[in-house]
Amino acid sequence: MEINSDIPQIPNYKLSEKQFLLTTNLDSRHRQEIIQELIELIKEDDAAPYYKYLSTVIHDFPYDEELYKSLASKNDEESGKLKSKLKEAEGDEETEVDILATTIKLAEYYTKIIDRKNATETLKKSLELTQSTGSKIDLLLTLTRIEFFFNDYPLVSKYLDQIKSLIDKGGDWERRNRFKTYNGIYLLATRNFSEAAKLLIDSLATFTSSELCSYQQVAQYAIVSGVLSLNRVDLKAKIIDSPEILSIYSSAPTLEPLLNLTNSLYTCSYSYFFQFLLESYDNLLLPNKYLHQHANYILREMRCKAYGQLLESYKSLSLKSMAQNFNISEEFLDQDLCKFIPNKKLNCTIDKVNGIIETNRPDNKNNQYHLLIKQGDNLLTKLQKYGAAVKLSGAERVA
Repeated sequence: MEINSDIPQIPNYKLSEKQFLLTTNLDSRHRQEIIQELIELIKEDDAAPYYKYLSTVIHDFPYDEELYKSLASKNDEESGKLKSKLKEAEGDEETEVDILATTIKLAEYYTKIIDRKNATETLKKSLELTQSTGSKIDLLLTLTRIEFFFNDYPLVSKYLDQIKSLIDKGGDWERRNRFKTYNGIYLLATRNFSEAAKLLIDSLATFTSSELCSYQQVAQYAIVSGVLSLNRVDLKAKIIDSPEILSIYSSAPTLEPLLNLTNSLYTCSYSYFFQFLLESYDNLLLPNKYLHQHANYILREMRCKAYGQLLESYKSLSLKSMAQNFNISEEFLDQDLCKFIPNKKLNCTIDKVNGIIETNRPDNKNNQYHLLIKQGDNLLTKLQKYGAAVKLSGAERVA
């Protein structure tokens, strides 16, 4: 699905993704291919600062001083023109609009060539110059993309908080949708899958943030966060039967393992579950810059979710039967279940003498009783605070 957007595609997120791949286990041929692809993209954008940066963070990056000087010369020429134009505008007191427009152009140029320091400083200067809420949001979104590019999530969070405060005051529909995608990817990258799922699934129908990721990628993130956090009813409605997911089914073959995994979990087709899980792990989680660090966590949580779903249907089940269901060995299943039982992630026990798994579901009535007590205590506390506030207010009026 091709998304048309008027937003400048800067910085080029594909560069960051290729750089990330160089930190993973690649064979030498594939590694050299990616390095060459990086260099070609750098030449296209004359990105001298990024070229220099890569030479400091990638041990085998083939740095060429002559190429760097050639790219840097073009950068100096282009930025010099914009600085001269800015100086002229600043000399005329009646051209505030020109000053802002030229400052933004200079900031965007620094962003394009991935000069992080100058881009950040010039974008912040542009923020000080503009009074428009919409322009402020756009500039903050660009700052957010720069920090996404360099995986600086504390700064991503800081800028997203600033954007939210502006959007709450009156951001338009398109900017609200873009913010939703940005925030969803941030939550995904910081392992808040349940909140990420809400935003990313909603983003599918209104996606325009092609400057941050592709539509196929946001679909992948929506599926991953959804299959981890949604119950079976919502998984069916929001992922499996989603018109947006169905529309890319045939055009996104790389997502097939993940879609098969989702369907196998929903339909309880456990015999191929591990095959699809491992294919998703190898092909979609490990090579992704946002999901790589969570890949083992996702692998573990998906196994736990599938085990729990099967055990819900039984009071007891033989270890042998459950292993056959998942097409895995009894020994592996026994060891794996023992990772989830002690921390109560699975409500069951294993009778190793008889090879039986016995479920021990929590007493729902007892849980409801304790929840009612807790909610009652919270309500009483609020009423007491309210009563104290009313008394204080009354005392002030009397005084």
